[in-house]
Amino acid sequence: MKKENKRLVLIITGILLILFIPLIAMQFTDEVKWTALDFAAAAALLLSTGLLCELALRKVKQLKYRIILCAAVLIVCFIVWIELAVGII
Repeated sequence: MKKENKRLVLIITGILLILFIPLIAMQFTDEVKWTALDFAAAAALLLSTGLLCELALRKVKQLKYRIILCAAVLIVCFIVWIELAVGII
C-alpha cells in the first residue's frame, strides 16, 4: 500500500475512533445525548479537516508551509467544533 493511501486509512480510522467516544459514553450516562445529525456533522467536520490536511501534505512541498496550512485547518476545525458545541460566537 502506498504511503499516501496509508495516511488516508489512518485519517478515516482516527475519525471513527473519535466518533466512538460519544457513542460509548451514551451507553453509560445520560449526560451525552448525540443524535444522528450530531454524528453526521462531527464526521463531516473531521473528514473535511483530515482531507484538507492530506491535500496540503500531498501538494505543498516545503515543510514550513505544510505545517502552517495544517495548523490553520486544525484551528478552523477547533473553532467550528466549539461553535457547534456551545455557540460562543
